[in-house]
Parts: sequence; structure tokens; C-alpha cells
Amino acid sequence: MRYKVNVARGSSGGAAVDIKGKLFALHNAEVKMPAVPPEERLNQGIRIDQIYADFYAGTQRPPIVPPQASQSDMFWSLTDSAQNPQPIIGRTEFRRMVLRIAFHAGATKRRLRAGAPGYMLKRAMITPEKNNRRAFLRTLAASGAALGLSPAQTRQPGKEMIGIHVGAGSFADEGVEQVLDILQERASVNALFLATFTYGRGIAGRQVPGQPLPDHGKQEYDANFRGGSYTKIHAEFYRDTSLKEFRAPELGDFDVLEAVLPAARKRGIRIYCWFEDVFRRDIAGIEKLQERDLYGRGAATLCFNNPEYRGFLLGVVEDYLRSHPVDGIMWGSERQGAFSNALGAQHGGASNDPGRITCFCDFCRRKGEQRGTRFERARQGFLELEKFVRAARSGVRPVDGYYVTLWRLMLRYPELLAWEMLWTDSLRETYQAIYQKVKAINPNAGTGWHIWHNNSFNPIYRAERDLHEIASYSDFLKIVMYHNCAGERMAGYIASVGAAMFADVPKDELLALHYRILDYREKPYEQISSAGFSSDYVSRETQRARSSLEGATTLLWPGIDIDIPTAPEHSKCTPESTKQAVMAAFHAGADGVILSRKYSEMHLSNLGAAGAAIRELG
Repeated sequence: MRYKVNVARGSSGGAAVDIKGKLFALHNAEVKMPAVPPEERLNQGIRIDQIYADFYAGTQRPPIVPPQASQSDMFWSLTDSAQNPQPIIGRTEFRRMVLRIAFHAGATKRRLRAGAPGYMLKRAMITPEKNNRRAFLRTLAASGAALGLSPAQTRQPGKEMIGIHVGAGSFADEGVEQVLDILQERASVNALFLATFTYGRGIAGRQVPGQPLPDHGKQEYDANFRGGSYTKIHAEFYRDTSLKEFRAPELGDFDVLEAVLPAARKRGIRIYCWFEDVFRRDIAGIEKLQERDLYGRGAATLCFNNPEYRGFLLGVVEDYLRSHPVDGIMWGSERQGAFSNALGAQHGGASNDPGRITCFCDFCRRKGEQRGTRFERARQGFLELEKFVRAARSGVRPVDGYYVTLWRLMLRYPELLAWEMLWTDSLRETYQAIYQKVKAINPNAGTGWHIWHNNSFNPIYRAERDLHEIASYSDFLKIVMYHNCAGERMAGYIASVGAAMFADVPKDELLALHYRILDYREKPYEQISSAGFSSDYVSRETQRARSSLEGATTLLWPGIDIDIPTAPEHSKCTPESTKQAVMAAFHAGADGVILSRKYSEMHLSNLGAAGAAIRELG
């Protein structure tokens, strides 16, 4: 079979092509229509559903939305015209379909090519052999290299990212081979994101004390958990920081990379070092790197503008890459700037102390002044914001209400948002520094970021996470889309911002407003904690992220919730909800998934449900 178009003209002339320039899918193409006079020809698209049918002749097909039955069998319109003012399908959805089909066909990562008006693709065509997908896939297999993509950015047939977070303790408790057997057999895992450094229980250690123990691993809590580095520290990489002694003590000399890498390599499993900026106050040397709060007190968090913290992060990255043959790194920072923190704009934010917000250290002071932001004006604005939040939480309503009063503060002190953006830009610069360090050592090592769940709740935080900008220094993004615990967390977020900024708005109305802003269709306030979010949330967030990354080579790997702890009376993961979440991510255009938060809190039935989804998707 052969689909052919001699010339493609249109507002963008966009197409997806394989390594030899053969057409994979096309939009805005002038298609020969003998029954239509040349002057009346429309910008049309070859029927992607027909190409789809030919690819999958005689095989089980994934779902796809067909064109309206009333339209011509020869084509469907992708643009407006006098004859057809309402296109059957728009370009955005068309591109999603291309991604969806290519994923199910096992193709390598595609680039949707687009040019200026009048751009021409001469003799563009697609030529898969009839009833033989393998021949077509062989042609596509090398396309990533031809497009200049590194292995970290290229999808290999049958190698879509099926990753999972695993802490060192799981291998120490259960044995390396046994854990790998479970992960491969039950969940079809092909990549491990090993928690190599953290002082938090979110990604390391056994189950959180008080939560039900899973049906694998040691049936006891690790009361001796402290955290730190779960791999050996090589001192030569830490000359530029005061942090030099940070080995996790609870597992003795166990080195998770030395223990797991050889066994994983034999199985074809990729290894990523996964670390986050969660620290403790009692680490030797930490005081020199700490952020400073509104009153100059040291915080448990570290300052991105402090050269010693930058030196630590880059030292960790260099240690991993030069000491071990890993496939890449992922770093996460579940933090935000002073403005959102003062307002408690996060799940669990009601306990935020508006006087403990950061950062107001000398490094940030100098950076602010270089950017034209007066430090004392910024600090005075945050002192006034602290008074506002404390009064609001005490039930003292301003004459003009909470929202208007907050805006009055923002207008009087524009330095509030300038300081917020200073912090956000500092985080972005940290991403860039890590990315550049990785590429200088190993250009083929994948480098990406864990994007905090607050991205699903706080519109301010979402505005600061500009995926299109971040993409330029990201091989991949793991965007948290934890469906089950999202209900509990959204309820906590609403309760928090509803105590100050939106204290005049009833919680159910405030949630409805956020659903409208964030484009969600979930349960009302009184039900979300017990119901959780649905797979539709995963689908919408994946589609939004996919659209935000349009034109970039950055891979999208949504984080999928498997048994992340919630309160006893709140929603719990089930095999069916887990399966639906995984399928929703792929159907919406994801390049893979990362099963989260950590294997040591997952039940095997839910882990198996993720694997069932992968196998069903083919």
C-alpha cells in the first residue's frame, strides 16, 4: 500500500516523517481530488484512520476516534473553509493521534516537522508493506539518530519507558534478583530510578510508619531511618562544598549502585540515579548552605544561589557519572518561592509559618539587587504579608475582604512577585547547571526532573513551571500525576488557601473554581478525599503537558500513583484504578510512565495491574 502526495502546502505544512523522508502522517496537505476544481481545493489531511487501519490489519488495535461518518471516505478536513467551516478534527488532536499510533506501533520518537507558510514536502510518502508492520518499524528504527536525538531522547521499539522508583532498602531486605524478578514479571519494568540520595522517607526507606505494610519485604518499620547517600561517596568530587559526610548509616556499607547495576545490565534494565533536595538540620557543614528566613534564621532547606550548594549538587552528579555506568539522572525539588509558601499554597500548607519563608540570605540579596529588586522593600512586603496571613487564619476579616486586601499588598509591594520569580529563576538555573554538567561528562546520559504534585493544585506554581522553557534543558520530565492521593491532597490545598487568600469563598465553590482554572472534572469537595481523582485527570494532565512540549524533543513520563499513603478513611489504590491510570497516560500521548513513589509501599496486586495495562497496550 502507498499513500502519496506530490506537494504539501499549508499554513504550516506539518508532517511526521521517517529517516528517509517518507511520510508517516500529514496535515494541511493539498490532496488531489479529481471531482473538485483546482481553485476549490482545500487544505486537507490524508485520512490518518485509514493509515491506522492498514498498520493494524489483522491485529488488535488500540482505540482511536474515527472521523464523522458523514464525511468523504477519501479525506477529512483539518482546516476551516467556506464549504466546511467546522473541521472534523483540529491539529492538536491530530498530533496526539500521531503520537498514539506511533507508540502502539512501537516506533521510535518522532518529530512533527513544521515550516513557514508555503513550506513544501515534495514526493512525501509512506510505504509500509501490506500486513507487515515489522518492515515499516525497521525503517523507523534509526530515525532518532538521523534527527540528531541522543539515545536518552529516542524511543526504541518495545522500549517505551516503564520505570519505577526503588529505594536501596528494598534490595537489602528482599535481595536484588528477587526484586528484579518481581518488577519485570509483574510490571514489565525496563528502568529503575534508584533513590541514591535523600533525607526524606518519600522515596527511601520502608513503608511510612503507621501505614499498612505491603505484601513483600520485611514486615516491620525501619525506626532507624536517617537518610543520606545510598552509594559510596568519592571525596574528590566534593571539593567545592562543606557537605562531605552524608552517607546513609542505616544500611551499613550497602551500595545500591554496586549491588544493582550488574544484575540490571544482564536483564537489559536501565538505571537512573534519582535524588532530591531534602535535608536535615543536623548534617555536618549544613549551616553554610542553609536558606535564611524572613528573620535571618537558618532553614532546613538549602539555597540555590549559594555556591556551596551548587557545588554539592554538581559534585553528586559527577560522582554518579564518573563512578558508575548509569544511564542518566533525575533530580527533584518539591519546593516553591516565598510568596506561595506564605499563602500556604500547597497540600498541607495550612501549617506553613509565614515568618519562616525563604530565602533572604546574602546571596539572594545580591542577586535581587542585580535584577533591580530592592531587598528591604521585598522584605517589608513579606512582613506585611505575614501579618495578613496570621490575621486571616485567626478569622480577622479585612474591611474589603481577603482577596482584595491581598491584591492591595501586591500592588503596593510589586517586589513580592519579583522575589518569587527570583527564587523560581534560581531553580531553573540549577536545572541548567546540572544538565550542562551531565552533558559535559556523558552527552548520552539522560537528564530530567521530577515535577512536584503541587503543579496539579496551585495555579501560581503551575505558571512558574513553564514546560516549554524547561524543555530546552530537559531530556525528559517526570510530571507527578498521582491520581489516587490527588483527592486528599487537593482537599488539603483548598483548605489551606481557603484560610487566607480565598477565605471569603466556601470550599466547595473554591474547588469548583480551581477545577475550571485547571481543567479538571472531578468529585466535589466533600467527596474528593474518599474518592481520589480519576484516570481522566491523568489523561487531561498528560495531554496538557504534551501540548506544552510541542516542538520539543523532551520525553514525557508521567508519575503514576501506586499505593502512595493516604489517611485511613481516604481513597486507596485498586488494581482497576491503577490500570486505568497507566492506560490513560499512554492514550493521551505519554512516552512512558514512572511507577511511584517507591516500591517498598506498593502492593503487588496494584503493581501487577500496571503491568497488565502495559501488556494490554502492547
